[in-house]
Amino acid sequence: MLERPDGPDLLATAREVLLKELLPALPPERAFAARMVANAMAIAAREAQADLSALAPRDLAVLARAIREGRHDPGTPTHDAVRAWLGDYARLRASVSAPKALG
Repeated sequence: MLERPDGPDLLATAREVLLKELLPALPPERAFAARMVANAMAIAAREAQADLSALAPRDLAVLARAIREGRHDPGTPTHDAVRAWLGDYARLRASVSAPKALG
């Protein structure tokens, strides 16, 4: 890990300044854009902290093709493992892009 503050810390600080200091000073027609920027900053911070590479296969396109071809259908030896992996990967991606969706 690099020294503190690291990337996620810097993003969190910048996001806080944006929301608490800059947003109130913006004209109302610019508020939505500022909130979108703040949301993108939060997603980027969560993504920087998540270890997506530990769960991501080298090539999602190859896995998708295998699924479309039925190589991981119910009854195949790999079905349960691929199904579990897809659930884990979906939860990890949601924890980055939409944590509220996880409840």
